[in-house]
Amino acid sequence: MNKADSHYSSTDAKSRFSPVDGHFSLHRSIDWTGAFWVASGVAALVLFSMGAITATVGKPAWIVWIISISFGFIQAFTYAEIAGLFPHKSGGTSVYGAVAWINYSKLIPPLSIWCNWIAWAPVLAIGSGLAAGYILTTLFPADAVINTWQITLLDLSFLKADLTLRVNATFIVGATLMIIVFAIQNGGILRSAKATMILGLSSLIPLLLLALIPILTGDMPSEHFFPLKPLAFDDSGYVIDGEWDLNGWILLAGGLFIAAWSTYAFETAVCYTREFKNPRTDTFKAILFSGLLCLIAFTLIPLAFQGHLGLGDLVQMETLDSSGSVVSPAVYDGMLASEIYSGMGVAKALSGILGGSAILMNFFVVMLVLALLLPIMTAMSGSSRTLYQGAVDGLLPKYLSHVNDNGAPTRAMWTNLVVNLLLLSLSDYVFLLAASNVSYIIFNFLNLNAGWIHRIDRPQWDRPYRAPNILMAIGGVLAFVNLALMALGANIWGAGTLISGFIVAALIIPIFCWRHYVVDKGKFPKAMLDDMKLGGEAKAEKRAGALPYIVLVAGVMTIAVIRYAIS
Repeated sequence: MNKADSHYSSTDAKSRFSPVDGHFSLHRSIDWTGAFWVASGVAALVLFSMGAITATVGKPAWIVWIISISFGFIQAFTYAEIAGLFPHKSGGTSVYGAVAWINYSKLIPPLSIWCNWIAWAPVLAIGSGLAAGYILTTLFPADAVINTWQITLLDLSFLKADLTLRVNATFIVGATLMIIVFAIQNGGILRSAKATMILGLSSLIPLLLLALIPILTGDMPSEHFFPLKPLAFDDSGYVIDGEWDLNGWILLAGGLFIAAWSTYAFETAVCYTREFKNPRTDTFKAILFSGLLCLIAFTLIPLAFQGHLGLGDLVQMETLDSSGSVVSPAVYDGMLASEIYSGMGVAKALSGILGGSAILMNFFVVMLVLALLLPIMTAMSGSSRTLYQGAVDGLLPKYLSHVNDNGAPTRAMWTNLVVNLLLLSLSDYVFLLAASNVSYIIFNFLNLNAGWIHRIDRPQWDRPYRAPNILMAIGGVLAFVNLALMALGANIWGAGTLISGFIVAALIIPIFCWRHYVVDKGKFPKAMLDDMKLGGEAKAEKRAGALPYIVLVAGVMTIAVIRYAIS
């Protein structure tokens, strides 16, 4: 029996104690359906950026979603294979991929885990902010004091125009929603899975069924989708068809870049390998069926919205003062409407599909609040386990390895909560999403390449699921495609997007150095040392040679060359 086999035969009694301090650890209490429901919140992420992508790309937006979810589905096969190698670990793909890189560089594994967490963490802030906005605009008029008061804490306009840290009613209601989710999660993964199943049945399924209505009724005018030309405006602000010149391709790349934050995210289904009753079979089923759900959601929902609303036209031209400064921005309808861009007008659009009555709109507000709680639950579950396992493996601060007697990583959850209270105070959630997605693209690059590194270094390890060679090869190509899309299109979401993302990603270096060299005196915990051994050898052998280093250099050069070419 090799090392991976031995972990499959571990008993549930042993699984309840931590390899860090002998205290309670994660429980094996769910099957693949539990992980499926926890990960089902990913499908609701389409609501976060659907309007922003259409308002940036134009009519090809529906193609962007189909291409992006196709990329994500192909990549998932690589992630399913490497997850099966480590049934004793929690935390998801970044943790399993980190083990592939650990023998080649000490800095890459913590970067992988950190970037995955940075990408997932803002879901709590964005989701709770949108849900809070729905609640407030439903209960109070738009010009009510409760919707207009604000205390500005910090001006961040050097990153993006009008970006600030602020406290307002949205912050207070959003924070309350996050605390409610925290309380549910504190009861362990089984209670979280049951809660997300209820939320999914009551919100996501109706949303998907509603998305079918325009398709079944034929409310899909061809002019809402064609011609497939990028979005452009004339000098007066009227919408026109753009050209597939460099600017057009940059817009398309920017759309694919931001869509990846949502469409690739169902890889979180393998975050719970350590909590599966039967990880040998549950791991692949969880990510496969989560992927199929997202394939449907990310295809149907954008199609339905664009088919029903259309791209939109100019309603009111922008107003300028005597100095040429904008007094009031241009107003558009359809998918270009500001309330669709922000997400606040989604409920009204949904009710419009069925006639547009006020009663229906209030119903859809409730449904969307429940739908937005789904990704909040998903993010807190998955990202807290990533922090937990990173601490267990000696890559993140040790205090994050604590687990309560319900099997919930409470200190990691508290960390998520505190960080997201800060992020919730940001005035522009789209910029937050874009900046965090830089980290997500870095994570995907590292872990798509981790698949073939594991193949070379651990050829004899038991693989409950083995990805087809062609899909793993395509995944390796997509790792570079993702970098190219990021380099080409990230900054359309704000001039500081790319550099902000790189700075945030680099923050892990001092954090890891403190944990590894100061706290652990330059030695990894036994759990990580065992995983570093390849096939049970006493000493790890790096069979991949120089290939991982070549890939890293090629990745950096891909970004550098593209940025130079378009600068």
